[in-house]
Amino acid sequence: MPAVRNIRLCTKDCMCLYVCPTGATDTENSIIDVSKCIKGCRKCVDACPSGAISLLPDEYPPQQSKSENVVNALRTLAKSKVEQESLATDIAKLSDDAVTRQFAEAIAKSNRLMAEDLIRESGYMLPQSDEVRSLLESMTQNPPKNFPVEKVETLLKQLNSIHKASSK
Repeated sequence: MPAVRNIRLCTKDCMCLYVCPTGATDTENSIIDVSKCIKGCRKCVDACPSGAISLLPDEYPPQQSKSENVVNALRTLAKSKVEQESLATDIAKLSDDAVTRQFAEAIAKSNRLMAEDLIRESGYMLPQSDEVRSLLESMTQNPPKNFPVEKVETLLKQLNSIHKASSK
């Protein structure tokens, strides 16, 4: 179980730097080097005062099945949240008032987080799910504007190699 850091929670207290026996933690770029991380060590997890570091399981449980009605409802709600995020972002950009800008930015971020959660619950954004792989593969065939095709193809190769290894 390698350690990962949620940069949104990290307060840069840097306790992880002092307790990590291998130097895997790096607060400059907020990355934990998994090649150096002693799986299951937990020293950085236990030392982090902001709870920004957690352990990832080596294997994820399978995606729970959902009825088509539930998936459609989740997708509709996620689409609504994306639209609301876009509107709030536009308000923040167009407003001359600092308080209005700050409030609109907070609404945009909140809608982004809610949309991500809904999409994840719909069966996407889980690296082990077949839905993620097929979605990414379809996006490389017909990429949206400014879509990082090369990065996604690299990710797909990694996901496929993990999937093959866990299938053995």
